[in-house]
Amino acid sequence: EIADYGLGCGLPTEIAEIQKGDTVLDLGSGAGNDVFIARNQVGESGKVIGVDFTDAMIEKANENKHKLGFQNVEFILGDIEELPVTSESVDVVISNCVMNLVPDKNKAYQEVFRVLKSGGHFSISDVVLNSDLPKGILDAAEMYAGCVSGALEKNEYLRVIENTGFKNLEIRKEHEIKLPDSLLLQFISNDELVEYRKQKSAIISITINAKKP
Repeated sequence: EIADYGLGCGLPTEIAEIQKGDTVLDLGSGAGNDVFIARNQVGESGKVIGVDFTDAMIEKANENKHKLGFQNVEFILGDIEELPVTSESVDVVISNCVMNLVPDKNKAYQEVFRVLKSGGHFSISDVVLNSDLPKGILDAAEMYAGCVSGALEKNEYLRVIENTGFKNLEIRKEHEIKLPDSLLLQFISNDELVEYRKQKSAIISITINAKKP
């Protein structure tokens, strides 16, 4: 039942090492899928907060919350660049294919750093690029995955995290987002398709863990 409540580009809850009693924050929580998975991990003694910037998703998530009967789950309307969450109040931050959609990624990761307790960590799945790609390919990818708009080049993305002050940065999972030829050819020429196919794993999903000292 829970699996029907959202889609993303990874499964950060699988590798977030969430413990019983933790306070977990999900950024871009949508209809609540990852929040409810995290709630099962923290148990009755923990708490899970979901932040989303659309009223419709907060409403949907609360409907799902009531269906599941969870008490220690909260959904808050808010902006990832200015989180409505107390500083140093969270053990684990998770996010599934959302951070790349945030215009100011430096500010977003500064906010993650701010709300985490010392020794807390994040597990975030996101889409990054292995190289600059033609607009047609990005448009096709956006239509296919809905999660590519605003994606940074991989090393640039990792630099943003390191510059924020996080330590023990580790890429835990990485896989290529493969786009069908039939879709790509709606946006680019045959010659451009041939060139694109020469690039290995041009658009990739990564899941990253890092710790606040």
